[in-house]
Amino acid sequence: MNFDRVVFQGLQGPLSDSLHKDFTNLFRKGYVRANGGVMPEYFQEFAEDIKNFNVRSDDAFVCSFPKTGTTWTQEMVWCIANDLDFEAAKVPLQVRFPFLDHTTLFDYEDLLSTRPDVVFPPHVLDSIGFLDNFPSPRFIKTHFPWPLLPRQIVENKPKMIYVARNAKDTCVSYYHHSRLLEGYRGSFDDFCELFLGDSLCFAPFWSHVLEFWHRRNEPNFLFVKYEDMIKDLPSVIRTTADFLGKKLSDEKVAILTEHLSFNSMKNNPSVNYEDVVEINRKYNLIDKKEIEKGSFMRKGSVGDFKGQMSKDMVSRFDDWTEKNLKGTGLSFNV
Repeated sequence: MNFDRVVFQGLQGPLSDSLHKDFTNLFRKGYVRANGGVMPEYFQEFAEDIKNFNVRSDDAFVCSFPKTGTTWTQEMVWCIANDLDFEAAKVPLQVRFPFLDHTTLFDYEDLLSTRPDVVFPPHVLDSIGFLDNFPSPRFIKTHFPWPLLPRQIVENKPKMIYVARNAKDTCVSYYHHSRLLEGYRGSFDDFCELFLGDSLCFAPFWSHVLEFWHRRNEPNFLFVKYEDMIKDLPSVIRTTADFLGKKLSDEKVAILTEHLSFNSMKNNPSVNYEDVVEINRKYNLIDKKEIEKGSFMRKGSVGDFKGQMSKDMVSRFDDWTEKNLKGTGLSFNV
C-alpha cells in the first residue's frame, strides 16, 4: 500500500449492504474503502488535508482501533507528559488531546443547515484546523489506520503510542459505542459479522493492529496492550514514562494509578465524554432509548464478551484471531 497517496474504492457485497442499511444516518451518507480501510464517504473531502497535515517532532500521537482503551491511554500519556498536573487535566480531554479524525467522520452540514440551535465546538467542526493552530507540544488522538496517517510522521518521527485490545472485547465495546453515539440500528450478531468481515469504520481490524505491531521496536513507537493495563497498570505507567522521557517516583505512580482507575475515570467529567452524550441527548441526534441506557465508559474489564457472544461466535473470533496472529509474536491472554 502506497503510504504517500490515498486510493478510493467502492464497497460491494452483502456486508456492504448491511453496513449501509444499519450505519447510514444523519451524519453518514455511505462508506468507501480508502487505501483498503473502511471510511465514511465524507472522508474523501479531507484525505489530502490529512496526508498533508503538518506533523511536529514534539507531537505525541495515541493511535488505536476504536474501543481498545484509547481514552484511558490518552489520559495516562497526558498526565505523565504534564507531570501529573491534575488541575490542568480538568480541561476536557478532547480539548487538550484533540481527535484528528473527528471532522472527517461526521457530516454535520445538513444538520446545521436546518438546525441553527445546534452548536458544536471548534475541535468538532474543524479538528484539522484546530490542531494546526494548537500550541506545542501537541497530544493527538487518531483511529486512522497506518496507510491513512499524515506523510510527515515518517520523516519527523513524533512519539507514537498504540494501544491494542483483543478482538472479542473490542467488538462488544464498539457495538455499544456505535449504538450510543453513532446511530447503529442493527443487531449484535449483525455487528459481529461486520467486524469479522472487515466492514466497519476503520477496519480491517488486524491489519490496523499489525501495522503498528511490526513497528513496535522503532525508537519513536510504543505498543501497549489493554490487557496489560488491566493486569498491571503501574508497570505500563512506568514503561510509558520511560518512553516519554519522564521519571516518576513510586509515590507518583501510585497516585496516577488511582487517577486512572476505572471508577475514577468513569466519574471524571473531563474524560468520560458525558458532554458528548449530552449533546446527542439535548438535540435528539441519537435514539433516546440508547442515550438513556448507555454510557461512554461501560465496564473497563477483560472478558466482557463472555456474557454477550454465543459459543459459535466466540469460536469464529478465536479461529480468526489465530489465523491473523500466526507467526507475528502478538497474543492476547483472554
